[in-house]
Amino acid sequence: MSSSLKRRDFMKFGVAGAVATAFPNILKAADAPTIKIGILQPVSGPLAMDGEYGRLGAELAIKNINENGGIKSLGGAKLEMVFADARSTPEVAVQEVEVLKSKGVVAIVGGFSSAICLAASQAAYRHNLPYLVDVGVTDQIIERGLSNTFRFSPGFSIVTKSAIDKLVELNNGIGNPVKKIVLVHEDGLFGSGMAKLMAEELPKHNFEILDSISHPTPARDISNVALRIRSLRPDLIIPSSYYAETVLLLRTLAQQRVKLKGIYSVLNGAASNMRFVREFPAAAEFIMDCNHWDDPHKARAAELRAQVRSMNKEWMYNVPLNYSSVLLLADAIENAASVDSDEIIESLKNSTFEDHVMPYGPTQFVNGQNMGAQPVVTQVQDAEVKVISPEQFANAKAVFPING
Repeated sequence: MSSSLKRRDFMKFGVAGAVATAFPNILKAADAPTIKIGILQPVSGPLAMDGEYGRLGAELAIKNINENGGIKSLGGAKLEMVFADARSTPEVAVQEVEVLKSKGVVAIVGGFSSAICLAASQAAYRHNLPYLVDVGVTDQIIERGLSNTFRFSPGFSIVTKSAIDKLVELNNGIGNPVKKIVLVHEDGLFGSGMAKLMAEELPKHNFEILDSISHPTPARDISNVALRIRSLRPDLIIPSSYYAETVLLLRTLAQQRVKLKGIYSVLNGAASNMRFVREFPAAAEFIMDCNHWDDPHKARAAELRAQVRSMNKEWMYNVPLNYSSVLLLADAIENAASVDSDEIIESLKNSTFEDHVMPYGPTQFVNGQNMGAQPVVTQVQDAEVKVISPEQFANAKAVFPING
């Protein structure tokens, strides 16, 4: 038997699976073992919509991989999703990591929120389970030195720098009409962290921060926030909130006829969400967002978008991010030719994966962060989400300012 046949592969797959690992050409794909992938998303509670679309992206990626021969270096082994509902809380996420481990998953993808990803990746670390963060943006996730944790998408520091650079560029291009800004943010780890960074950095570029207003998630009434904005009369607001609260805020601002030169969101839950655009087109029109999005020029992205629309689903960034994250994990397993945790982790560390649908270069992990990742700036124009920056990914020009 080949020296590449490891005891750990026997433990994971059993005798037939271990033979497939050592001699992938001996067994037919139909006889190859199944590789269990843990998908962790909040599909109940206030983050349920994001979680459902994250699950959809993972499902479509697994289907694509299996239909195209599975993991070829492991005899055509097929991927099997083992799903866990984080129920929108980090405490439940930790419990679900234990359940996923007991069910024999070789890695976990997802989490969505910063708080869930922070807790779940720590729990996975105790079992040396590779953990791929799909969205969670707090930099604490990758600053703890956890060898099992990798973030495919950009985090706080990368997004904030990009958001400010693009805002300065936009403002300079039209004679700097925007000077006064109000920050609006959810009061959790994601929103508070983002607002703190923006409040520290924006004044360095001659913007005045009039106020930083927090709100809870979920929030049933946000009229007090809208009234505060109206009284301050800013040129621009920067909301960093989840879907429901952003929709509530923008509809209330529209009802109160608050005039702004722009709405420049950062990592917003609604501004780049086609459900919001379809249901509330007037409130959504011209809103900008520095956020995750697919590369509109990639054929594979267009195919995925068409597939999602054929299912009567809206397009949300959770889909391409989770689709790409699962493809990245499959590529790492393919290159490792093993389901051993240490070897998958090592394969991820050395990944140069680029067959994704995001506006990124090849994957390059440094201390768990993909340095090839970057956000884009989108704007709703004529009831469609368009990319307006960076130029190489853009499919529209910015409309700014929006009120003279």
